[in-house]
Formats: sequence, structure tokens, C-alpha cells
Amino acid sequence: MFQKLRHRFLLVNLVSISLIMLLSFATIYMITYQNVHSDINAELQQVADFYLKPDMGLNGPHAVGSRHNQPLKGNAGPPPERSVSFLLQADTHWNLIAHNSRFDMDDDFYAQALKKSESSTVPARGQFVLEGTRWAYTVEQNSAGYSVVYLDVTARQQILTNLIYTFSIVGLVMLVVIYLMSRFFANRSIAPVKVAFERQKQFIADASHELKTPLAVINTNADVLLANQDDTIVNQVKWLHHIKSETERMKTLTGDLLYLTELDEARTGVLFTTFNLSEAVESVLLTMEAVIFEKEIALKDDIESDLTLHGNSEQIKQVVMILLDNAAKYTNPGGSISLSLKKHHNEIHLTVANTGEGIPPENLERIFDRFYRVDASRSRKLGGYGLGLAIAKSIIEQHKGKISAKSIPGETTSFTVQF
Repeated sequence: MFQKLRHRFLLVNLVSISLIMLLSFATIYMITYQNVHSDINAELQQVADFYLKPDMGLNGPHAVGSRHNQPLKGNAGPPPERSVSFLLQADTHWNLIAHNSRFDMDDDFYAQALKKSESSTVPARGQFVLEGTRWAYTVEQNSAGYSVVYLDVTARQQILTNLIYTFSIVGLVMLVVIYLMSRFFANRSIAPVKVAFERQKQFIADASHELKTPLAVINTNADVLLANQDDTIVNQVKWLHHIKSETERMKTLTGDLLYLTELDEARTGVLFTTFNLSEAVESVLLTMEAVIFEKEIALKDDIESDLTLHGNSEQIKQVVMILLDNAAKYTNPGGSISLSLKKHHNEIHLTVANTGEGIPPENLERIFDRFYRVDASRSRKLGGYGLGLAIAKSIIEQHKGKISAKSIPGETTSFTVQF
């Protein structure tokens, strides 16, 4: 699936950029084409004015052949020094009768040039290729027939040809570069999607596994009840208690899952107000104090007074409850739990630490994943599903905070929240 997604991303990216490049190159080419042809037309007009002015035409210093016509135009500037041009005079049947050129060319060449420029509409302009040279011409009618002025435009046409070659080479090189870059960024873009997809698969598998156990217990106890239909409810009460217990576990699990979903989908819909964080933490501490002491665990606290936070007080209380409950579950009798709430510069740090077995270093990065438990069998006995820390992390991120964990195996574990 991800291979198809990557290939689709590459294809869309390459097609989109190729179209943009093609449009850009076409625009540049059209602008250059118009400029080149405007220059050709301007120079061709200048050359025509030069050859057809009174002191040139077929009476000029380079004229050869008959002189049946009189010049048509008045004064005009000389043609560009480097231009290759000539004038041909034809009768009304397009037969060559005279020519004027600064360069030596044979009569056969002039005849072929004249044949290329024959036109039924006058005045006319056009281009043709003769003996490897591109010529632009303009035709004007006079009393003797037709005057045709020719201009060598090979160099200018070569500009357009070179431009096409340049665009082709640059386009191919850029497509290769873009393909490699797109492939690189496609892999980077798909990586988070792949991770999210794998997590979703793992989440579904874990949720199914967690639901499978209580459903199996309920099914088994229901079978026992059905097998003893004649017995009284009093005698079968323990099976009913088992069903009730597993139902409550499923209710808790589904409730936590729904809460996580709500946290993910309603990040902008939570009402935030400024509240006294110190008092909120103390209230949770008082609630958990009896439970902690009942487990013969020492509790120490260091709470700085009158610390305020902009957020949702009930959600923050839930985070503190999760951290204290988690610490109480994994602290052996005779151990200790410490809670600290202090302000460091512009941050508020909440730290909950406990003694106990600790967390192996390789597991620290995953303890905030949903359903992840370092010791699954022990967590199940303690009634955990591996959702508490995931809920806590989601709430803290919603408050633009950070949560981290440190542990020394066999000694202590501490969770620190930064607001």
C-alpha cells in the first residue's frame, strides 16, 4: 500500500512540475520567438528601404542586369554592416531580370531564391531554407513586376534552435533532479503516515486482545449458568459476579478509548481558563493520600503555592491522578512517592517520583504508547490497560506542555511535566 502511495506521490509530483516547466519554457520560447521575429522584420524593412531608395535599387553600385524599373522608396538608412542581403527584380511572370547584391552569388542561386519567394499576394513576407541557409524575404510590386529583398536570418533562427536544445537538456536534467528529490521527500512524507498506520494496526490488535479476555470470561460464565438452569441464583451468584466484574472492566476500557478519541478530535474545543494549579494538585493529593498510606507507602510533597496555569483544571487534575495512581501501583510496600510542583524561570515543573523496580531504558520511549506495558501480566493483575500515560500525554500536549520519564532500574522512576 505504501509503495503505491509513494509511486502515486512521485507521479503526481513529476506530472505537476513537468507541466509547470513546460508552461514556463513555452512562455519563454514564445517571448523570444516574438522578439527574434520582430528584429528580423525590422531589419528586413531596413534592408528593403535601403535597396529601394532612389540612389540604390537596381541603379546602385552593386546592380547587375537590366534596369527597367525606377526605385520605389525615398531616403533610408544603410542596412546593418554584418547583414547578408540582396535584391532581385522579376517581371510580371516571375522571370528574373536583374539583381543587386553586395556578395557574389551565381545566377542559379538567384533563380532558386526567386522561385521560393513566388507569391500570388503582394505585398508578401516569408522565410525559406536554401543550401543550408535560412532567408527572410519581402515582396513588393512595381511598374516592372516584382522587387524581392532577401535577408540571411540563419543566425537568428539558430538562437531559437539553441533555445529548444537548451530547454530540452535543462528539462531532462531537472526532471532527474526532481525525481530524486521527490523520491527523497516522498519517503520522508510517507514515514509518519506509515508509523501512524502501524500504530493504528497495533492499537486495533491490542484493543481486540484486551476485549477478548473479558469476553471469554463472560462467555464461559454464561455457559456455566446455562448448564445449571435448574439451580438457584444464590448458588450461581459467583458466576454472575464474574460476569459483572468483566463487564465493568470492559466499560472502563471502552470509556478510556472513547476519551482518547475525544482528546484527539477536540483539541480546539476544550474550554481553557486561568486557574490555581497549586490548589488543583493539592486537591488530588488529598484524594490519593488515603489510598497511598493504605498500601504502606510514604508520601512526600513539595508544592509551591499560588502557581497559576491557563488550561482546563479538570484535565490537569486527571493527569496528576494518573501519575499518582501509576506510582502507587508500581511502588512496593515500604517504598515512597514524592510529588514536587515548582516554578523554574518561565516554566512550571510537576514531578512525580516513586521507588520500585523501575523501567528498563529500552522501554522508556514506548511507555506513553497506547496499551504498552513493561510487564503486561503484572499490569493486568493491577487492573491496568496501558492507557493512563497515553491519556496523560495527550492532555499535556493539548496544553502545549511536555512530559518525560526517567528511571534507574531497581531504584526510582520519575515523571516530569513541563508547562
